Amino acid sequence: MRHLSTRLSLLFVLVFAAKAARAQPASGAPATITVDLNKETGPMNPVWAWFGYDEPNYTYMKDGKKLLSEIAELSPTPVYVRTHSLLVTGDGQASLKWGSTNAYTEDANGNPIYDWKLVDSIFDTYISRKMKPFAQIGFMPQALSSHPDPYRHYWKPGDNYNDIYTGWAYPPKDYSKWAELVYQWVKHSVARYGEAEVESWYWELWNEPNIGYWKGTMPEFFKLYDYTADAVKRALPTARVGGPEIAGAGSAGGIKFLTAFLEHCATGTNYVTGKTGSPLDLVSFHAKGQPRLVNGMVRMNVGTQLRDIQSGFRIVASFPQFKNLPIIIGESDPEGCAACGMATNPENAYRNGTLYSSYTAASFARKYALADEIGINFKGAVSWSFEFENQPWFYGFRDLATNGVDKPVLNVFRMFGKMRGTRALVNGNRMYPTKAVVDSSVRRPYTDVGGIASKDTKSAAAMIWNYHDEDIKTPGEPLEVTFNGLTTRKVKVTQYIIDQAHSNSYEVWKKMGSPQNPTTAQIAALEKAGQLHTLGKTATMSVKNGRILVKTALSRQGVLLVKLDWN
Repeated sequence: MRHLSTRLSLLFVLVFAAKAARAQPASGAPATITVDLNKETGPMNPVWAWFGYDEPNYTYMKDGKKLLSEIAELSPTPVYVRTHSLLVTGDGQASLKWGSTNAYTEDANGNPIYDWKLVDSIFDTYISRKMKPFAQIGFMPQALSSHPDPYRHYWKPGDNYNDIYTGWAYPPKDYSKWAELVYQWVKHSVARYGEAEVESWYWELWNEPNIGYWKGTMPEFFKLYDYTADAVKRALPTARVGGPEIAGAGSAGGIKFLTAFLEHCATGTNYVTGKTGSPLDLVSFHAKGQPRLVNGMVRMNVGTQLRDIQSGFRIVASFPQFKNLPIIIGESDPEGCAACGMATNPENAYRNGTLYSSYTAASFARKYALADEIGINFKGAVSWSFEFENQPWFYGFRDLATNGVDKPVLNVFRMFGKMRGTRALVNGNRMYPTKAVVDSSVRRPYTDVGGIASKDTKSAAAMIWNYHDEDIKTPGEPLEVTFNGLTTRKVKVTQYIIDQAHSNSYEVWKKMGSPQNPTTAQIAALEKAGQLHTLGKTATMSVKNGRILVKTALSRQGVLLVKLDWN
């Protein structure tokens, strides 16, 4: 029996090894991507055109306005922006994980005083760029907080993250006053921007109420939601409002909270009206990855983020009355703390270079795939990444730009902005199945060379990444991209590239000697390097039997956009 057991174990190992060998591409063979333009997989909705950040006062500062202009310009449709602390009490001075507008205070007799100046300056910055607020209703003004002191925190990287949860995180001492604040805000917005404009926004309550951002109970949050949604609808019946913006839709606490919230909105007793159910026009939750430092190397975990998304999508789909509502992933990122730099969190060293770019490309493609599979209305995924004013150059924050210079990751969104119409079927000999990435991330011996493609009436495009969780640099390797189903005789082919040598301000900065006080000329060179660059010049190719083949190369953690245009 012992010998039989040994032989069976050996047989199992040999079978497993044979399967693994068949799954792994042949050594030295080029990576291939095939786009079938005759097979549509769904609309190329701009789910990527959503951004957010903790510090609202950065919005109208120098580098904040510059970056918002760039974000607005890269998208063919209006970009939505979400930010924290729009109702927080304070002097409007920004710092890490902190912002304020002083929208609500009270006089000596407890009467409300509304001051919309700073809130307006934030929303004016968006509206003037044809952007849309994903308006976060929160946090609690000091005069309304049931636990007002301490209120202002002074957190910095390396401090205990729990230090940020102060008086702004508590329930109101008077829910009616809170509701009146919300009503006045929405009413003021309609008066300032017009009913049609505000109807195009989304309103949502709070942030991550299943962790320290909410110091009340779950029923108290549902009560806050009922008062909030009722106030929004009283001010503008056609306004769109929802939530609950929970953290970790795949965690036990996240699943419990999101499910209970939807049950309350569906069949619970409304705390304001006493009737069954609550208004709900969108569902939001958060999804994060989990990078680690392993033997001195950054190892990402895109699977953790995708499992959060899959869980959230499935929970919403399980409610027949809500499964068609817009789902917005209110924060969708490789990990959870944008203001934690790599000096204090070395696992965040991915943020400056192209690993962040390839992760972003590969993860967004799988978000589309999960939405298709589960059959929900995927509206947007907020990249919680903006900029930090007056901070060290390339400090390792999760941001799109540093001191006004764009990082490589912003160019992924520029690529997305060039994709139109419908999504087309993509296959590749090195492309990991979505299920494999969800289940076990990208950890096999070979990289994930995958793609997402689009087609429009006079154009087509394929975004291709060479991604792996492990941040190892390799030279460019051969890549063959085939487009089938073209109905024109000639196409103009442009290749846009993000790699070590292109669209990469970080590598240029390092070659300068990593200056913390770059000269005017160096800054100009960095700004140029931060833009999206092409690989060579646009070429004209003949189409044969509806097909073209583009031979190129792509290095590990690189991203390529092959864009076709015709008359």
